[in-house]
Amino acid sequence: MDLGLNDKVAIITGGTQGIGKATALRLAQEGARVVIVARGQEALEATADEIRAAGGKVATVSADVSHPQDCARVIAQACQAFGGVDILVNNAGTSAVGEFESVTDEKWQSDLDLKLFAAIRLIREALPHMKARGGGRIVNVTNIGAKAPAARTMPTTVSRAAGQAMSKALSKEYAPHNILVNTVCIGLVRAGQHESRARKMGVPVEQLYTDMAKSVPLGRVGQAEEAANVIAFLVSAAASFVTGSSINIDGGASAVY
Repeated sequence: MDLGLNDKVAIITGGTQGIGKATALRLAQEGARVVIVARGQEALEATADEIRAAGGKVATVSADVSHPQDCARVIAQACQAFGGVDILVNNAGTSAVGEFESVTDEKWQSDLDLKLFAAIRLIREALPHMKARGGGRIVNVTNIGAKAPAARTMPTTVSRAAGQAMSKALSKEYAPHNILVNTVCIGLVRAGQHESRARKMGVPVEQLYTDMAKSVPLGRVGQAEEAANVIAFLVSAAASFVTGSSINIDGGASAVY
């Protein structure tokens, strides 16, 4: 199926590992010109080399999207590299969880800056460029805890739930501009944070994934590429009547659909 992404300009934050990297590679395969954003220049260049080796077009922006000035620079550099913005995938963020009484104001603010305000600022900067091009696609990557939070999952679940609400409201406000806004809610998907956790626990990462998979009805942990496929669909011409939706990518784990 032709997804109609040839020469579209796509910005992906957190674009050097996990779902962000897989999404950048997937969109590049479809002919999109991708702008990958992350803090580490070395990882950016390594990922860009992979995309180019696969025949894709890519630009890199080293930025910390929890900083307002960096968000503005991301959009500016994307426009400088490729002439505009058609697609924005807000993927930056790590899981920050703990008992409520242990979460300080500083931890709350840091999490909100990275997961909520980064999306707010990037979307605000990207909207004029999408309007000028006659439309656009925005996908905000959240997690299944945004819909059904468990105990000791703050601040992440609160930040992600706010992202869900924002996405729904934006989908209604910008529908007249043909700017479609959706979210994906990630469950247990292979990621660098799980590898770090396995190292801290002193166990092989595959053992950790096997244990984690017991809570997934499909009986396994997902692949980043599986999430990337869903995101690619949502930003494509094939999803031209899909906005305001929230899709679980969780192997059936969430109690809420």
